[in-house]
Order: sequence, then structure tokens, then C-alpha cells
Amino acid sequence: MLKGDMSLVDQLNGMQLAIQAAISQAFKTPEVIRMFAKKQPGQLRDRLAELQRDAKINKIPQDVAIQQSVEILTALKKLGEILQPEEEDYLQSNSSASLKKFEKVSSTLGDQVLQVAGSQVQNANK
Repeated sequence: MLKGDMSLVDQLNGMQLAIQAAISQAFKTPEVIRMFAKKQPGQLRDRLAELQRDAKINKIPQDVAIQQSVEILTALKKLGEILQPEEEDYLQSNSSASLKKFEKVSSTLGDQVLQVAGSQVQNANK
């Protein structure tokens, strides 16, 4: 029997696992992952507005609002949306190390990140 070169498959699987790990660490909110994977910047913007409103009226804790806002802004940026200067400042001052790592990984891999995020959403829905 012939032996095939499995190194390419192993490299692709390794890359996919790295992307999944980066997404899992960066995004804690399934709703944000879903909208990111489906490329829904309008709905992400709507969710961001809801978060800001809920934080103002103390409906949700401030730390939750910050975490989810940063996730949404990161997702918007990765989808090619132009962020306002104050959104960029907010993102820079509140980003976690895992989000910064995700941004670095995803900038080099492009659309593969969306494909992996989409497969994670599909697997979560099963």
C-alpha cells in the first residue's frame, strides 16, 4: 500500500485548531460568534447599542458590558467595518490579551477565520 504525505493535512488541522482556540478565547458570547460568522455587521451594531443602553440603566454589570462591547467592536473590525475614533480608543483600552491574539492571528489568515467560526456555530447548534 502507498503511503501518502499527511503533513499538509496535519498542518491544515493544526491551523484550524489554532483558529478555533483563538476564537474561543477571544469571544465568550455565542451570540457575537454567531453574528460574526454570519457576517452581520448591522446586527452587531444593534447589539452594541442595546449593550450601551443596558449598561447606562444598570440592567447589566459594567464588566459584562465592557467585555461584550469589546467583542462586538473586534468582530466589526474583522468584518471590515470602519470604527469611529472613540470606538477604536475604547477597543484599545479595553481589549484583553486573548482578543489581541485573535486579531493578530485573524489578520494573517483572513476568511479562514470566518469559515472556522461558522463551523463552530453549526457544531454548537447540533
